[in-house]
Order: sequence, then C-alpha cells, then structure tokens
Amino acid sequence: MTMAELAWWQTAVIYQIYPRSFQDSDGDGVGDLPGVIARLPHLAELGVGAIWLSPIYPSPMADFGYDVSDYTDIHPLFGTLDDFDALIAAAHARGLRVLLDFVPNHSSDRHPWFEDSRSSRDSAKRDWYIWRDPAPDGGPPTNWLSEFGGSAWTFEPGSGQYYYHAFLDAQPDLNWRNPAVRAAMADVLRFWLRRGVDGFRVDVIWHLIKDDLFRDNPPNPAADPARPPHERLVPLYTADRPEVHEVIAELRRVVDAFEDRVLIGEIYLPLERLVTYYGPDLSGVHLPFNFALLSAPWNAQRIAALVEDYEAMLPAGGWPNWVLGNHDKPRVASRVGPDQTRIAALLLLTLRGTPTIYYGEEIGMREVAIPPDRVRDPFEKNVPGIGVGRDGCRTPMPWSGEPFGGFSTVEPWLPLGPDVASCNVAAQRHDHASLLSFYRRLLALRRARPALSRGAYRLVAADGDLLAYLRLDGDERLLVALNLGPEPARLDLTALAAEGRVLLRTLSTPHGDTVRGVLELAGNDGALIELSAA
Repeated sequence: MTMAELAWWQTAVIYQIYPRSFQDSDGDGVGDLPGVIARLPHLAELGVGAIWLSPIYPSPMADFGYDVSDYTDIHPLFGTLDDFDALIAAAHARGLRVLLDFVPNHSSDRHPWFEDSRSSRDSAKRDWYIWRDPAPDGGPPTNWLSEFGGSAWTFEPGSGQYYYHAFLDAQPDLNWRNPAVRAAMADVLRFWLRRGVDGFRVDVIWHLIKDDLFRDNPPNPAADPARPPHERLVPLYTADRPEVHEVIAELRRVVDAFEDRVLIGEIYLPLERLVTYYGPDLSGVHLPFNFALLSAPWNAQRIAALVEDYEAMLPAGGWPNWVLGNHDKPRVASRVGPDQTRIAALLLLTLRGTPTIYYGEEIGMREVAIPPDRVRDPFEKNVPGIGVGRDGCRTPMPWSGEPFGGFSTVEPWLPLGPDVASCNVAAQRHDHASLLSFYRRLLALRRARPALSRGAYRLVAADGDLLAYLRLDGDERLLVALNLGPEPARLDLTALAAEGRVLLRTLSTPHGDTVRGVLELAGNDGALIELSAA
C-alpha cells in the first residue's frame, strides 16, 4: 500500500484540544475559538495533521459541553459560527483537518427536544427520549445506574414517569430506536459536514442503544468497593447492545456521502468487543478508539502482549489506532512519571496506526491537584474522594511563564500547574533538548519515513523492561527500542542487521550515530534506529 492509497486519517496524527483550556482570547478565563486560531502556528510547527475539538455547542455546562442544548450552533463562551468558519478556513490553509465532538447519546435537559418531550405524555417528542412507568413499588423501572452516581432514572411528577440518563439527570438519553431521532441526528452531521468539518469523534457511541425489554443489569462479582458505584453492575442491558451496529452503519453512510471524511468512536470496551465496532465489511466507524494503553501497566511484557492481541483481533482492512491521554484520564506524564514521557511519546508515535495526542502532552503537562473549592467536574462532586475527578487533566495550556501562563489575562476557570515556569511552550520552543523539540523531531520523522505511517509491525523483544519492535516497509527497516525502567538494558542486533543508524534518541539530542552488535540503553532511554541489510 502506497502513501497515496492511504486516507489522510491513516497517516495524520490527531491532536485533541479541550477548548475551554487551550487559549483565552477575550479575557474571561475560558478558552475560545479565536484562541484556537491564534495557536494554529504551534500545531503546524509541531507537525500534527488534525485537531479534534471537545464540545463547543450551546450548553448549560452541567458537564462542560457534553450536555448539548443546540447541536447546530456555537456556545457564546467559545465564539460564533463565523468564528468556527474562520477556524476551518485557517486550519485548512495550514494543512490541518478539523474534527468535532458529536454527542448523540444524550442532550441537555434544556434542549427544546427534551423540554417538549417532558411537557406531556402526549408530546410529539415524548418518544425521542426514554420514559418508563415506575416499578410496582413506585421506584425506578430498573436497577440501571448512572455513570456519575446514583440511579439512572429520574422521576417527573408532572407525567408520573421516569426518564433514563446514563450520566447526569441533566443529560437525558435520546431514544435511538426512534427513526425520527436518527433522522434529526443525521441532519446535525450534515450541517457540520457542509461547513467543512473533516469528521467526528462520537461520544459514548457504545451506549446508543439500550435493551428494549428493560431488564435489570446483573451484579458484577468483581466489583471493587473503591471504584465508582455504577461498576457494581455489569452493563449488559445498557451498553454494547447488538442493535447499536445498525445505528453506527447509518451514521457512517451519512459521513461517507461527503468526500474524505472520518468517523471515530469513543468506546471503552475490551479489545475483543472494541474491534466489532469496525462493523461488518468495515461498515462501522473508521476508528474505534483504542484506549488500552490508558490503563495498561507500564510493563514491557504487558504492552507487547496488548499490541500483539490487538493486531491479531483487527478485522481484515481495519486500521489500528492508539491513545495515551485524553480529557477523562490522568495525564500521561503523571501516570508513567516524568522520566518516561519521551518513552511514552516514542511508543505512541511509532506503533502501527493513527495516534492521538492530548493537548499539553508535547510539553509534559502533569495532573494538577485541584483544591476542593475549585472542583468543577460533576463526576467528582457526585462521587467524591475516590479519584474520579477529571479537572486535573483539563487545566489551561501554559504558553509562557507569564501570569496565568499566557493562557489568559485573568484567573482561569481551572488553576494552572505549579511548574508553569518551566512547563510551557515558550520555555521549550527553542531548547533543542526539550520535550517539545523531541516531539517535533519525532513527528517530522513520522511524516518522512513511510515505515512509520504504513509499515508492518513485528515484535523483536519484550524482556525485563526492554520493549523492541520493527516497522517494516519495503527495504526500509526501522527499529524502536524502549527501556521502560530505570536500569540499563541492552539489545543484541546481530540477528537483525550488520549495523544501524540512530535517527532519534530520547536521552541525547545528537543523531546519526552508528550502532553495531549491541544497542546499549541507559535507564529510561529509547531509540529509533534505521537498520542496514542483515
């Protein structure tokens, strides 16, 4: 397969932006679309190929945009539709694609659809949401639990029925068994596609269909009392239902009616279930987001096994993808430690498939401790004290060592990290030894070397803390060697090649060194090496 035969989303690196925290242009402490436009030069210089924006639609912000009150407009906090059009134009002019977050599982309880639906049992939109009579004892219709704590059913005294919400009660679930809902959401996609959007990341796509018999979920015998309460049940009847694939195929057909677009699904499922979301004959999402690395132990054998299992489970023609950080999980630099941030980058950006970078990873942003009086995340407020809060990974991007990190001229909506003086773009931009410079070099190599974009993957070693694999394309053979621990490691190259040329090293900036016989890696060291013929 040549580079020309690959779609742009197969060779691009996707960069996720949490708009509230990227750049504030109007001094209200919240990031916005003009701020994103102002920072496009950074993204172009970094070398990513696409940006993905977390929700920017009108919303009461009960869940910071994941409670949508209008699917075809922009929240005034972020700007206007004109600002959005300007962003599309500016990004495309720099060769950057733009992806939107699409939130179809639930709307805001203030969306006109739901306000109509709840007004009466006779409402024309009553069946646009999921309403049920109480159980015989007057309680919730089923034992289904909200992901954000408590029952997933809220009682409406006016109509005497409960409505279902997988998340907050301010986020009622839409009824995707209703053809009118499907048609309305298809029109939403077309609205943005006609404005030039290059694709969508679909929120909680595996939740869209619920059991039509409304059976109770079974207990989870492996539930951990220290984990969120909803995990005490297995979501057998509330997620990953067989009929969801028909719905996803419909969404895919809408997107495919527009040239060169992509559909990505947010899916937290085991790999064997995840890969079913490619759909029969690849009629599902182009990329079911693979989050396995978000929770994998930072261990060479476990990661190697994970990669091998994933590669083996992919359907014929299915394109892999990898994610190390996002807006729901602790920062990668805090998970693996600062000494392993370059190793993590080298892993993410050299595995086969499309990688996604979360904003700030390129400068090593860490999880920020949020004081109790500044907690904003409804998940943490509803289920406090067990570490589910997501504010710490959503803090403002530090662009400089100026007050408020150059993000804003006023106190931001969330606090910046205590290391803003060193962990900022300006401090790292011209430092050849910085993490940001390392990311730029690595991304440049990814663009220049076909083996990293389209090449095959082959495991070489997973021994102790050493993980090594090849990326192969024609005569090009690239070796990735990663030391995931603090002690030195070595890799015998004699069976692989006569010699190798270092293209990139994590612990030193020079490149071009020749390696023969044995590759010596210091602790927390990694290398990308071009191998000669064996």
